[in-house]
Amino acid sequence: MSKQRIVEIENVSYKYEREWVVQDVNLTIEEGQFLGLVGPNGSGKSTLIKLMLGLVKPRRGSIRLFGQSIKQFKNWQEVGFVSQKANSFNSGFPATVLEVVMSGLVSRIGMFKFFNRKHRDKAIQALKTVGMEQFSNENIGDLSGGQQQRVFIARALVSDPSLLILDEPTVGVDAEHVTEFYNLLGRLNKEEGITLLMVTHDIGTITEHATHVVCMNKTVHFHGASEEYEEFSEQDLNRLYGHSVHQLTHNHEHHGVNPHD
Repeated sequence: MSKQRIVEIENVSYKYEREWVVQDVNLTIEEGQFLGLVGPNGSGKSTLIKLMLGLVKPRRGSIRLFGQSIKQFKNWQEVGFVSQKANSFNSGFPATVLEVVMSGLVSRIGMFKFFNRKHRDKAIQALKTVGMEQFSNENIGDLSGGQQQRVFIARALVSDPSLLILDEPTVGVDAEHVTEFYNLLGRLNKEEGITLLMVTHDIGTITEHATHVVCMNKTVHFHGASEEYEEFSEQDLNRLYGHSVHQLTHNHEHHGVNPHD
């Protein structure tokens, strides 16, 4: 039985003014996958995410979500998004953790509708999923970066998405909490059945948790199983990234690269 195609990107290109930042990208994401999207700075990763979220329109090519053209797609509660919010969040923002999570239901119930007990229970359940229910009455600004990112994931989960897109979510998260953060994502993928797409620079860790890796530098240079990506030599990685990179040895004996070099 073939799995549903969650995202289908065909020959997509996009440019800001005169510079093409995404060129002839072809990518299919199937139900149940956990993809790590990697590539050097300026490689078009964030722009590709904006294209998938319908925030910008392709100059060329087409995008389908859940089998439907993105031009007609309306069921946006099926798509959750978590950005680098913890790295730039205003610590003085006057909202509780529960209020932040319930705000994720606005697209479903309407901007000026009131939240009821059912919405509150749904938000509490989302917080339980990410292990943050005991902080429901805390001010969001009083939490650590890692705790805030868990709350933002709960906010994305509260509308029951089938696809969760994360744009470098470990930025601002303490190194000691990164592992448990990845374990959370793995649980959402395996136990909750949520398809994940995560933009990251942390290649050594993502290949340990993701099922697939997409390496992008304006176009897709590699899309395959994580095990295949881990077999690449430094020469292979140099070719994929378009410039010299250094392999980093991680404590789990897998290899990654430093894309900033």
